[in-house]
Amino acid sequence: MEALFDTQTSFKDKALESFAYQSEYCLVYKQYLSFLKIKPSKVSNIDQIPYLPIEFFKTHKIICGSKKPTVTFVSSGTSGQSLSQHYITDITTYENSFLNGFEYFFGDPKDYRILALLPSYLERKGSSLVYMCQHLINKSDDESSGFYLNNYEKLASILSKKTSKKTILFGVSYALLDMAEQFPQALENTIVMETGGMKGKRPEMTKNELHSILKQAFQLKHIHSEYGMTELLSQAYSFYDGIFQTPSWMKVAIRDPQDPISLLKHNQLGGINVIDLANINSCCFIATQDLGKTIDDTKFELCGRLETSDIRGCNLLVQ
Repeated sequence: MEALFDTQTSFKDKALESFAYQSEYCLVYKQYLSFLKIKPSKVSNIDQIPYLPIEFFKTHKIICGSKKPTVTFVSSGTSGQSLSQHYITDITTYENSFLNGFEYFFGDPKDYRILALLPSYLERKGSSLVYMCQHLINKSDDESSGFYLNNYEKLASILSKKTSKKTILFGVSYALLDMAEQFPQALENTIVMETGGMKGKRPEMTKNELHSILKQAFQLKHIHSEYGMTELLSQAYSFYDGIFQTPSWMKVAIRDPQDPISLLKHNQLGGINVIDLANINSCCFIATQDLGKTIDDTKFELCGRLETSDIRGCNLLVQ
């Protein structure tokens, strides 16, 4: 699976190869293509590839071939919501994806003190975000690295201690707001990485509002964001201004909300489609319920949720 992450083969070739494989061996995707009257043999360009609506992860078992899953990731959700399930047949593919992604954007995890404030995720089973953070914490090789479940005072104390390593704090949005209110402090050599939304704990707010509060409380110029979800095995990251960057094995396209088969050009607002080549054992081509626009071939802006979609943990509303 390492070939997914190399740069020797073009993204187009890898995507078309993945499509040919999944159109045959992912039963749900195969049936979906049949419903759309798409003949896989006629698809010669990635712009012709149909995207599977993300809702299928709530109602169907999206998996390729006959291998049994070894891990099942389950989405978060409020009471009464149906939850997505992502069946993983090869966990090393996910590990390679988030490690390669982290190293591409930030460098070696060993060079960081990695802290995680993810109470809603730790309090349930099957979180892909917790799995990723635990792996990065183990790689960081720092005694302070770890999860801080609702222990804001201890986390504040850790953050106040100077270290030769740079610090990354992964935090669910509402918990970061709690931290900002209870223990504001100037953070040095620290990246605050917000993810996960409000989880029904606080009223939804725009990313601009959230980031403004966090920047003021922690005296930072920028707040980072992570774009990931249960149904994807790769992450995009934003360093400032809500502009996300994708790794080389992940690509975002924008669909017309009125015609989901049609794709829009850069800087046009529509539904976010994702090609995630790490999803090789499920489905690489996902039509999310997020709203956004591409800036270029590797950058996109997240602009909220489509009107008919549920509020999900990985996103906040925008203006």
